[in-house]
Amino acid sequence: MKICERFSSIQGEGLMMGAPTYFIRTEGCNLSCEWCDTKYALDGGVETPLPEILEMTAGFRNVCLTGGEPLLQADSCELLQMLRDAGKRVVLETNGSVDLTDIPNWNDLIISMDIKCPSSGMSDRMMPSNIPLLTGKDQLKFVIGGDADLDYAIRFITERPISANIIFSPVGGTDLRTLAEAAIAGRLDVRVLPQLHKIIWNRDRGV
Repeated sequence: MKICERFSSIQGEGLMMGAPTYFIRTEGCNLSCEWCDTKYALDGGVETPLPEILEMTAGFRNVCLTGGEPLLQADSCELLQMLRDAGKRVVLETNGSVDLTDIPNWNDLIISMDIKCPSSGMSDRMMPSNIPLLTGKDQLKFVIGGDADLDYAIRFITERPISANIIFSPVGGTDLRTLAEAAIAGRLDVRVLPQLHKIIWNRDRGV
């Protein structure tokens, strides 16, 4: 597996926010979002044996497999199995454009799937067919950059049944007021969440 970054931090997003976590960031992505904050993950990864990756996570209950897009790695499912066998709780972050059919439905595996809004430039690359595969332990995340994105996200979640937890987060991760007020006014069944690591460390990389 090609790894471009690994580090320990707290989980900054979603249902596991605040939990100490070991992060494994893979190389490569099939999308090119306008506001991407991990463009450095597109290349420069180092081929790393899966047992070595597993050893890196020693001492951590929680592991986040992220990217780029980790499911582009041919051995991603094998690593998920190894992490599960080692007793890890895993968050798999995926960009919404890759088929999730082969991803197992384990209680200790949280799928965190994006739906890219129009400001990303990638909204036409999404796979809504993945949504029925998500369950109540998983999360569906919208990163919102303005009114057009917000309208898109609200329309998206009201036009189809969704079992997963729905998360609205602002581009940049910290300016929450507009989304919070919209969620309250619209009585939306969503969670408005920041990127906690950016509040704590005020930087993108290695946290």
